[in-house]
Amino acid sequence: QDAIDRKERRSETFKTAVHGLEMGTPALKTEELGRRAPQWVRDNLVTMCMCCREPFNAIMRRRHHCRACGYVVCARCSDYRAQLQYDGNRLNRVCQECYIFLMGHVVLEDREGKHKGILEKGATEVSGRSLLCSSLQLLDKNGKGGTRGWFVIPQDDPLVLYIYAAPQDVRAHTSIPLLGYTVRDLPQENSRHLFQLVQSRQVHTFLADTKELKQRWMRVMERCAAGITHPEEEEEDAKS
Repeated sequence: QDAIDRKERRSETFKTAVHGLEMGTPALKTEELGRRAPQWVRDNLVTMCMCCREPFNAIMRRRHHCRACGYVVCARCSDYRAQLQYDGNRLNRVCQECYIFLMGHVVLEDREGKHKGILEKGATEVSGRSLLCSSLQLLDKNGKGGTRGWFVIPQDDPLVLYIYAAPQDVRAHTSIPLLGYTVRDLPQENSRHLFQLVQSRQVHTFLADTKELKQRWMRVMERCAAGITHPEEEEEDAKS
């Protein structure tokens, strides 16, 4: 019962979908777990297990879907079986979180009290409460290739840009502190919408999909780099 009570207290962040995510997947309400078939999170939206945060690979850590919530998890984190009402109460593969909720059993690896590090904030969680989030590409030093991912500036951590490999990953692979940077516009090159974050010798070059998206990112980054994290602060600063 204690495990169920704790699970219910954190169910809002665990099972709530984010509105506006690219190709987002609606999540089941907690009371619907096991009673209604979930819509599976698409494989290409995650690069790591949504429970243990370990990266997937084709040999040792393959993707599986929890039949209760639809999350993409590894074999180790989905090595649980629970009866699901929507499937005639047959035993199905479920993730650890759903197993605890559905069965009321405590497992030895419950991570309830584990502290989340700076990169361990889930993309779904922070995107729902963000100043801005979208797909961007962070170019390499030569400006020819780079990393495409899901970029987020959280409302509760507005001085940091978090970079995820996919929009529903549960851990960012890197972050960039924004305070003190200068945002530099770059001329359009071969229909590419480029801009930069510059501070001393540190230069980060970004590629946006559209001109409008580029302008939105530049406005938000300029405000955060100046330490202005709320719209009302920006307006008061403009008036002064």
